[in-house]
Amino acid sequence: MSTTLAAGASLDFTLAQQLTVIALCALTAYISHMALAVFNDGVRPFMLDFIQGRTTRSATTAVSFGLSAGFIFGLGAPMALSTGVLNPWLVFLPTDILGMLAPKKWLAPLLGGAWGAVVVFGLNGANNVAHDLPVDFLTAMQQMSTPILFLFSLFPVLAITKQFGRKWGGIAGVLELALVVMTMKLWPNMFAGALAMAVGVLMLIGLAVAKDVRQRRADRAAGVEEIVLEDDPMASLFSASAARLRRYLPLFMVLGAGVCVLAQMHIFGGGEATSFLIAKGQYSEAAQVDFYRVFGFIPLIATTALASGAYGIAGFTLVYPIGYLMPNPFLAAVVGALVFAAEVLALSWIGRILGKLPSVRDSSEHLRSAIGDTLQLAILFGSLMAANAMGGGLGILVVGGLYLLNEAMGRPVVKMAAAPAAVIIGGILLNILYWLDLFTPVKG
Repeated sequence: MSTTLAAGASLDFTLAQQLTVIALCALTAYISHMALAVFNDGVRPFMLDFIQGRTTRSATTAVSFGLSAGFIFGLGAPMALSTGVLNPWLVFLPTDILGMLAPKKWLAPLLGGAWGAVVVFGLNGANNVAHDLPVDFLTAMQQMSTPILFLFSLFPVLAITKQFGRKWGGIAGVLELALVVMTMKLWPNMFAGALAMAVGVLMLIGLAVAKDVRQRRADRAAGVEEIVLEDDPMASLFSASAARLRRYLPLFMVLGAGVCVLAQMHIFGGGEATSFLIAKGQYSEAAQVDFYRVFGFIPLIATTALASGAYGIAGFTLVYPIGYLMPNPFLAAVVGALVFAAEVLALSWIGRILGKLPSVRDSSEHLRSAIGDTLQLAILFGSLMAANAMGGGLGILVVGGLYLLNEAMGRPVVKMAAAPAAVIIGGILLNILYWLDLFTPVKG
């Protein structure tokens, strides 16, 4: 399977695509202003204090900006420029901030729409300028695709090892390696990690469910009764939050329709690996990758939504893989709306189910941690490959040095975004050195 992209990834959108991005940014900013949903999982726990009036809009905006800025400029923008595919860090994190920042309800969609216009009209200009430079660091950043796609395939192995030990981790690792080799041999046009990830995630869920079933049987045999506290304050909070979200069900259905349509247009990828797959036209493989990620985020999104009263802008992210596979935007809008309606209506039920499956909840934590670990290594390694492609040893020195400096300074740029940001800064610096006649670009 080829993991390289055509040089000069394009961000030239059609009118329909431009209008969709602008309208969706306006809608998500409005929803953020209403404190109904935010994309950043780290911001959502702070929303309860804002909803209940214990903190101010400006303070919540500051939290949102602090937790999001590094991802927007260090990960979202570089990924979009290098792949030609939009991503949620670039589209939704800024509208979290702008919606919360807006002092008036009518201003929020205007600010969000303005950001959408910047994305669809401004990025292509920046993209064209960058590709015309003597040191084309955006094309070099496409080197990141191979490590991201292949190392990302290992996240189920890491999750199984962390939760169920070295024996099961070793079995999963050998099985995944065999499946990757088999896929590359028998189905060379298929994403090599797709089958391996599917088997790994199913194995993790199977082990977790089996453990919970055994524990419940042991509890029943020991005469342990399940105690339900009628006046549990957390249960009351969860119930109130679910009821608040259900009151705005039509708005959430419009949101689900919009996100699903954006995914259907194949100008948007829900994750790092997905962006490269979408850029290469491998939509079914992209759907598989984002579908497996869902299992790591349902418990987090459900519990934080029930605890805070604010949902996720992309819901459980199921609308991503569904959207990639939809044959037209009209069907995508209908299905996306129905999926969001089902998610919001099922929140309380999902919360109760998760309360009875502690090992499954733990699996989601391990999955998210494993996804983060694999992507951090893949992005760092891919960024150094990009540095080598654009500047050889000097490029590695500059990019690696900026990354290490960021670590030494206490990570002013979040770790996940530091390496891609270093590639862009390093590329600009190498161009300056070229204009000063101090550097000759690497050929090829």
